[in-house]
Amino acid sequence: MEVDARGSQGIQHGDNNRMWNLFVNLGLPPALSRALVLLIVVALLGGGTWAVVSWVLPWLAPTYRTQFLIDTTAEEPESIARSLRQAVQNAGDQDSLALRGFGGECGAPDNTTQLVDFGTGNRQEITQAAGQRRGGRPTLLRGVVEAVADFSGPFTLRATQVNRIILVTRHGTDACDEDTAFVGKEIKDRLAAAGLTIELRLVGYQLPGEQRDRLKRIAGGAGAPEPLFAADQAGLDAALEFVTNTEPVLRYAKEIVDILNPTVERVNTAAAATTDGRLDLAESTLAEARESAGQTGPRFDGLRDRARTQQAQDLQRQADVLRAQLDRILAAATNLLATARSAQSLDPGLTAFRGLAADYNAKVTSMNKAIAALRATAPAAPR
Repeated sequence: MEVDARGSQGIQHGDNNRMWNLFVNLGLPPALSRALVLLIVVALLGGGTWAVVSWVLPWLAPTYRTQFLIDTTAEEPESIARSLRQAVQNAGDQDSLALRGFGGECGAPDNTTQLVDFGTGNRQEITQAAGQRRGGRPTLLRGVVEAVADFSGPFTLRATQVNRIILVTRHGTDACDEDTAFVGKEIKDRLAAAGLTIELRLVGYQLPGEQRDRLKRIAGGAGAPEPLFAADQAGLDAALEFVTNTEPVLRYAKEIVDILNPTVERVNTAAAATTDGRLDLAESTLAEARESAGQTGPRFDGLRDRARTQQAQDLQRQADVLRAQLDRILAAATNLLATARSAQSLDPGLTAFRGLAADYNAKVTSMNKAIAALRATAPAAPR
């Protein structure tokens, strides 16, 4: 026998027992709710470490964790700080950001330092710390090694989607080891040994041609995409904005399309099964399509959170239109199945379904063009 206990004050079994259940909806805003959870974390640490790790920390985890790793050897650090200010202001609200600098003497313990720890409310602190020159030599490799280590540790709030290091350098080599093949491989090995996936992006600022080539070889050896290069302040602004904010927008948009397209294919399969009289197959396939469509939720949230530029906002609107069109297709296929079960003519419903499917194809083509146009805004290498 099944018992529906929703809305009850409690359940008791037997003659001599009592139970009280109290349910309170606090209605707290998200920020205050997180603060309350942090207090619970502190309480649980006394004897509930497993509960903290298993229940609480995943709820608090950010979508993106980004550590900016910057060259602090330059005489004029203000240019990097200025570009960084714009990039972090446009970052997603749920992004956890950190800042580490590299520069010093080879073998010295302070030749790389985490200037700002991971957090979501530290934008101003990051830009202020980035403007401080520390001098020394470009200890790039050591900076990456320690930046990777910053992502680990007890009670670390690992990203639910992406962990990444964005390296900004004014040198194409490591001062302590000019063997680019070794440096690239060492970085790749360190990233692989981190215990989680960490993406690496490199931005070279005011590098001469030979230095650019060396940085490219380091990126290739590390398994990272080819670096972006900037010759002036405007170029650095564009490069940091692209890797910090445009790349995640492109990722979310592509993932939405990559989920919705197979979902529509499932709906098409269900419609074909309906017309063939295989109604049980049609029903199960539609159920799979609905489940698949639900996977887009976090991607839509992330896209809306990052839609700061005109192009990103246009892409978000197109994604919303595409999802709404999928809902119409699902409804049409569901109605078609209901019509088949009632033994009525399928022709009107089938015509409507096919029209909606054709409209979806036109809309997804438009969105793919918008994705390609946004991808094309990546800064070109200076001559």
